[in-house]
Amino acid sequence: MSVVIAVVVIALVFTYINGFHDTANSIATVVATKVLTPAQAVLMAAGTNLAGAFLGTAVAATIASGLINAGVIEMSSQLLICALLASIVWNLITWWLGLPSSSSHALIGALVGAAIAASGNNFGSVIWEQGGWVKGQGVIPKVIIPMVLSPVAGFIISFILMGALYALLAWFANRHGWSRRFGRTPFVNFFFGKVQILSASAMGVAHGMNDAQKSMGIIALALAGATTAHQFDHLPGLFSFLRINEDPTGGFVIPVWVKVVSALTMAAGTAGGGWRIIKTLGHKMVKLHPINGFAAETSSALVILTASIFGIPVSTTHNVSASIMGVGAAKRFNAIRWSVVERMVWAWILTLPITALLASGFVLGFRLVF
Repeated sequence: MSVVIAVVVIALVFTYINGFHDTANSIATVVATKVLTPAQAVLMAAGTNLAGAFLGTAVAATIASGLINAGVIEMSSQLLICALLASIVWNLITWWLGLPSSSSHALIGALVGAAIAASGNNFGSVIWEQGGWVKGQGVIPKVIIPMVLSPVAGFIISFILMGALYALLAWFANRHGWSRRFGRTPFVNFFFGKVQILSASAMGVAHGMNDAQKSMGIIALALAGATTAHQFDHLPGLFSFLRINEDPTGGFVIPVWVKVVSALTMAAGTAGGGWRIIKTLGHKMVKLHPINGFAAETSSALVILTASIFGIPVSTTHNVSASIMGVGAAKRFNAIRWSVVERMVWAWILTLPITALLASGFVLGFRLVF
């Protein structure tokens, strides 16, 4: 019982730190363009993340049952603790360096590494590909391929959208004699400043629909295992909320309190430490105006919402960053500070293998100690 509680607590710590990274990414543009103050953006992130968390559980189901082969190894509480600790360590390192790495891929890499180590280096403990590339499960179709394609899609969509907005404004400028400083005229800033609140809200909903569900999946998985093992049977009725009921479709129902606590913890993390990441994305990589923020948020929200519907745990970090790059490239290619981008890409590449190795080390350490 105490181990299950430890999983829940550590999962919430991971969720809080996730707020440093991913929720900060989701509001970086609206803060950088000064459309909302940091306090206003955090409140908006809390509300929209909470709303998104209730819009589906497909991503939570992927984390809970679509990556690790239950026929080879059981997702024990000890394994989950090792995976969570590894992802927390990596998230703290990259947060301290101000690098917007992926909390999603940190968790997934750690789960894979922990499972392989716990099974005696049996790579069959991980579902690599199962049931086809579109609706199937596994690390390759659900993680590796989307890890490459989703930021590429975000870059292309934001580049096209930004180019289309520039072309539209150029047409109006020629027709009505407006200033051709498209992103900096008072009217354009005012209009897109208002519209960007909508795009930022959509980004928050998308983030809640995808990222908040990752912690939900871990917590629900731990509670489901304890329920199956009858660890909660001796508890008084006051604690009946801890039990997980099975879903008629074969999965399990994620309790409302898990959704609420996960979403609120993530919002608290944004308020507590997200400004390092916001500075990197919103100020260091490319200078943003409201029209740029609108294009970047709309593009990344579209990609993340689409992925969430199919239960694909994509990285908000990757998609927001790529969308900002696309917007910058639409301005002019040298508008992007490519040295910052290079550091970010290295963090993306290293996240999966490093967290897998960290989790393996924690599994071996647990075995030596216990």
